[in-house]
Amino acid sequence: MIIYSKIKFWVIAFLLLVLASSCSRPWEKEIIAPGAPGNASVWSYSGKTGIGTSYEMYQNKEFSDKSETGTVSKVWFSLANGVLTETMYGLIHEAQLKELQFIVVGDGFVDYESTDTNSEISYLHTDEEGRPLSLAYRVVNTDIEGKYSIEKHFFTDPDGQSLYMRVLFNAKEKGITPYLYANPHVNNTGNGDYAKIGRKSLIAWDGDTYMTILSDERFEKSSVGFVGVSDGLDQINETGKLEYFHTTTGDTAGNVALMAQLDEAGGSDTYDFVIGFGQSEESSMQQAKNTMRKGYDDVLAHYNGEGEMIGWEDYLGALPNLEQLSTTSTDNGKLLHASALVLKAQEDKTHAGALIASLSNPWGETASAEDPATGYKGVWPRDFYQCAMAFMALGDYETPLVAFEYLPKVQVKPSTPGNKGASGWFMQKTHVDGEIEWVAVQLDQTAMPIMLGWKLHEQGILSRDEAVEWYHTMLKPAADFLVEGGKVDLDWNTTTINPPATQQERWEEQHGYSPSTMAATVSGLVCAADFAEWAGDDDSRDKYLETADAYESMIEPTTFTTSGALNDGEYQDGKYFIRISRNKNPNDGEPIGDNNGRKGLNETKILDGGFLELVRYGVRDANNASVVASLPELDDTSLKHALRVKYLFTFENDNNVYPGWRRYGNDGYGEDTADGSNYGEMTPTQRGRVWPFFTGERGHYELAKQLKSNHADTDHLRNTYVKAMEYFANKGLMLPEQVWDGVGVAPAGYETGEGTNSATPLAWTHAEYVKLLRSISDNAVWDNYPNVSKRYSGSGRGE
Repeated sequence: MIIYSKIKFWVIAFLLLVLASSCSRPWEKEIIAPGAPGNASVWSYSGKTGIGTSYEMYQNKEFSDKSETGTVSKVWFSLANGVLTETMYGLIHEAQLKELQFIVVGDGFVDYESTDTNSEISYLHTDEEGRPLSLAYRVVNTDIEGKYSIEKHFFTDPDGQSLYMRVLFNAKEKGITPYLYANPHVNNTGNGDYAKIGRKSLIAWDGDTYMTILSDERFEKSSVGFVGVSDGLDQINETGKLEYFHTTTGDTAGNVALMAQLDEAGGSDTYDFVIGFGQSEESSMQQAKNTMRKGYDDVLAHYNGEGEMIGWEDYLGALPNLEQLSTTSTDNGKLLHASALVLKAQEDKTHAGALIASLSNPWGETASAEDPATGYKGVWPRDFYQCAMAFMALGDYETPLVAFEYLPKVQVKPSTPGNKGASGWFMQKTHVDGEIEWVAVQLDQTAMPIMLGWKLHEQGILSRDEAVEWYHTMLKPAADFLVEGGKVDLDWNTTTINPPATQQERWEEQHGYSPSTMAATVSGLVCAADFAEWAGDDDSRDKYLETADAYESMIEPTTFTTSGALNDGEYQDGKYFIRISRNKNPNDGEPIGDNNGRKGLNETKILDGGFLELVRYGVRDANNASVVASLPELDDTSLKHALRVKYLFTFENDNNVYPGWRRYGNDGYGEDTADGSNYGEMTPTQRGRVWPFFTGERGHYELAKQLKSNHADTDHLRNTYVKAMEYFANKGLMLPEQVWDGVGVAPAGYETGEGTNSATPLAWTHAEYVKLLRSISDNAVWDNYPNVSKRYSGSGRGE
């Protein structure tokens, strides 16, 4: 059967070749690609070196085509391994393209741009200090043997639903031919697409969403097919040519690919490509044509905001704290400028204020794309809070206010579809339009909107009258839930919440009593009491404060062990904060739950730096005995790797050592130590790596500690914690979720301290970096709540 199938396939291929050779205008003939549906679809590599979209101004706190920036462009793109990866159109999570790269054929070789070149990335538009002024990129991919180079420029059209890619192809020898290869994932899946070719275009669609790749010149040849079967790669790998072609995938959907042969390279050649999107073939083509007609220079200038045009320069120019914070950095503000751009870019443009976690799908190239998936392109109120606080730190007061006013979309109400239980809490994760995705209860995510509202009022962004209105409509129900909990009945989640015990802590895995969750819950209730007082609701004010005091008094009794089981490290006094306790006894050694392939261990064996949030918010003093007692264990580098949290890093041309921390001991959310494979198989050898934002969290604690002694050594803070975070950024100035810690078998090419394939850029990491700069610049912890500090750490109760 196998031999027969192969003969049959090549007979069909020969007949197609004969048909093609008799056709002078092949795109007008219907030659259907065989092999549907193709290989199973997956996403692309998640370690992005760049992301981009146009800057859009609000009008009345919404994005509108009538604003000063004109038509709202709802196109986002990402770059990884030197090529264009997930490109979104519509809502920010709606990917339409998985990958676009070149296949280069020459004498005796076939190269894939993403794997067979050395890649460099830089920003197209910078100031005199080399700081990025927009999210327009230059990517230069050079053949390992130096036979050719490919320079590409990427940006979107601020007045169109389109992306511009200029290509400068430089061949160093004769006989080199580039082929453009695209793998669409229209409508956010990879297995339901159709495709066809045009004279100068490649077209793909799924339902009523269309994508057109338009070239400024006619293709020499082009073809469509199904990935792994008839996509043209087999021909090129075997013969070095695209000898036969298909004009359409017909009426059968699948994982499609499109390929176009360009002219044989003759030294230096320039090509322009525009990818247009629309709700019909005609509209996607028109979007591409409109952008192509405007041309490279005008579209790029508009994207940048040069001259009279409004673009990214205008956003950066409106941030009053940018220059001051740049002087606090150690790279003269390069990462800070990139962070400001990246944070703003990760906001949806249909639902203003919807701030996502990352424009990526974790470990994407092994993550199925058979069904729609948001990945990290969703709303978590916790990550959302970090970003909103960073915007305020930059001096952007408009975005956090719009974000705050977005939050009702993700709060559970009696009217929430499917809700049969308690209301007031904020959902674990949603799509940007509020569609429910994950529904576990995490009390810190219900406290943080209250805390954010308090900060907005403190900064003068939210008036007293507005604060009172939001108290009644959104914040009081949240505070009441923090006090009362109740029976939750939404989707799969049917449980009873008894605060301060949480169904999940900030790592979304364990239930019980968590120091970081209790830090937010106590702070949220103290802030809620202020709102209640402003509203004249004295009974609620008293209730919130009494409950906050009760929770605060439970912190050490429920989460600080005095008989810890860590006995293989340097510090063995058994006294430290643990990650979480499932009951009110942190000394009984009860195992916590299994997670991410790792078997649950005695609760006292699991270290977690979340207790530092107690100091950040003001629930505990920096010199609090329990806090200080926990630091030696947290920082113990003599612990076995499984339970060890702190790691030290060195970087090229720098003899200093820089610190980083894992989420907690026994973390399994990361690459497999046995073979370096991606997270996902839930094996006991999976390992969570170092997360750079913990370096920022520790920097905040060290600042608080220094302030307590009335001596802030800002040079030490800058040259240790700030500089470490700058080193953790990749060449595109993207900060990752995790960096490689050197434990176990390394995936190909990983270096210690380099971002892994989990998710880059992570908005939380960029936000933490911005907040750390603001804290050091102000000589005060930015996330601190004076009302909380006054009640606890300032009164002697938290010392």
